Amino acid sequence: MPRFTAIPADQATGATAETYASIKKSVGKVPNAYAALASLAPAALQAMLAADKVLASGPLSKPDQETVKLVISELAGCDYCVAAHSMVGKLVGLSPDTLHAIRDGVTTGDARRDALVSFVRHLALNPGTLPESQVQALQAVGYQGEDIVHIGLAISVITFTNVFNRINDTVVDFPKPE
Repeated sequence: MPRFTAIPADQATGATAETYASIKKSVGKVPNAYAALASLAPAALQAMLAADKVLASGPLSKPDQETVKLVISELAGCDYCVAAHSMVGKLVGLSPDTLHAIRDGVTTGDARRDALVSFVRHLALNPGTLPESQVQALQAVGYQGEDIVHIGLAISVITFTNVFNRINDTVVDFPKPE
């Protein structure tokens, strides 16, 4: 049961109503996490959505973005985001086997994806300055400086939603991952 009550779409006014309309237009529905954020802090949700727009126009492919978001969500234990990004990952072309491997932190058989998963896992699990070898491994499979900046942005965006959904105990409104 969520800890915070979302304003129903038909009762929303002002910034919340505008945010709902924008989300519904781009996503087709207002997911529970977005509804709760829009009800409590529309500006915070708008900031997160703006960061997602930067990601969408950046150099990372959609599968790479979903890989990052899925790794971080799994490590955070956010069942809401694991379900959401497993579904979106499938929609952008990641196979069920690949999604399962990403969540489990095991090799997918794709050297570039495996390097990305390894990099993100290492960054999330190990405090302090990242060893040069981690950055070099990512660069060795073709990721460059701008890509790595966007990987950091993707981690930041998903960390925000992971934290909020864990605090809120947001009801998952996405299919359970395969």
